[in-house]
Amino acid sequence: MAADVITLILADHRKVEELFARLATGKGDRRAIVGALHALITAHARAEEDVVYPLLDAHHGLEEHKEAEVLLDALRRAEPGSTEFTGARTLLALTIAHHVQEEESTLLPLLARTTDDRRLRDLGKTFRQRRQQELRALTAPRKGGGAGPSSGGGSRAKARGGGRAASGARQGLTKTELYERARAADIPGRSRMSKNELEKALAKARS
Repeated sequence: MAADVITLILADHRKVEELFARLATGKGDRRAIVGALHALITAHARAEEDVVYPLLDAHHGLEEHKEAEVLLDALRRAEPGSTEFTGARTLLALTIAHHVQEEESTLLPLLARTTDDRRLRDLGKTFRQRRQQELRALTAPRKGGGAGPSSGGGSRAKARGGGRAASGARQGLTKTELYERARAADIPGRSRMSKNELEKALAKARS
């Protein structure tokens, strides 16, 4: 039987907690762990916003997603082992923990009370598909050997992304391709943008 949407959301929460625990040990490839956190949290948030939140009064949850995105960007820019990295990691972990507690104590029980089992399974299928779509966009290999969200941007990446920005719309790029260019240009808020918004942001970055 297909997993319902609540089960999938809870599973993602546990995965995120596991990644934070690994990051706190200071062992392993911390940039890779940060990349995995960024991809999972961002894809999970976008799927929730598109599939689950429209059914609930989840304005506060949306605001917390925005806050987490800013903190994720700060964590990705920081050098592992630095004071900035530790501070960003700690603040992000606290923010996510609060968000998870609120969802699991309020929003998800409300969804369970107001939605029948069949509908929850249907939502689960849609949620899984939406999350995977975002994960593919966030972790797709970049030309030139770059990895997914764990790769550092750097000035050359920014220049490359900005230099190609103006031609994005004319070339008929997909949203995934536009997102990759926005990531290379280090455009803030890109994970929440529509295709049209990505095109505009890239054009603005070029000007």
